[in-house]
Amino acid sequence: MRPMLILVLSLMVLPAYAQQAADFYTSVSATGTTILTNVRSGSGFSPVKLAEPTPVTRPSGSPQPQAYTALVSEAANLHDVPEALLHAVIQVESGYNALALSPRGAVGLMQLMPATAVEMGVADIWDPASNISGGARYLKSLMTLFEGDIELALAAYNAGPGAVQQHGRTVPPFAETQKYVPRVLRHYQHLQAAHRAK
Repeated sequence: MRPMLILVLSLMVLPAYAQQAADFYTSVSATGTTILTNVRSGSGFSPVKLAEPTPVTRPSGSPQPQAYTALVSEAANLHDVPEALLHAVIQVESGYNALALSPRGAVGLMQLMPATAVEMGVADIWDPASNISGGARYLKSLMTLFEGDIELALAAYNAGPGAVQQHGRTVPPFAETQKYVPRVLRHYQHLQAAHRAK
């Protein structure tokens, strides 16, 4: 393996890589391939300044649940999940922010992990309709796995089904999960009560 680190990168990758090293050089090979390297070896390499990462633009104002009512209703009916439960999960997971991105990589309204989205057949994880439907399908699968126990299904949605299984089919003793489950259940019960009062 040559000592010089050569990376052929797309423009989309450059900003992220710029965080990891300060000096880069570029050159064009005999075949016309653009080469990016952190080692300058010869006069054919020119210094290059990489762009700084651009933060995600968030929508102005507070996200409104009403904007997603129809999508939530459709997903709830399609996957046989209580509509109020989906709203409660979205409220706690993302606060109805369709552009939400967690430090762990969970995406969108239902905060789906990319691998889970693929497993649930989600074509576009950022699309609100696809994200909600994929999240509803995943939640339904967890409810089935834990025989209709909503508390355990929510714990699995947050910590993973394996964690719930490993802890004897109880809510895992993780601080985040211990806070998450009651929060969702409170929202769920509040929404149910509001619906009954209509």
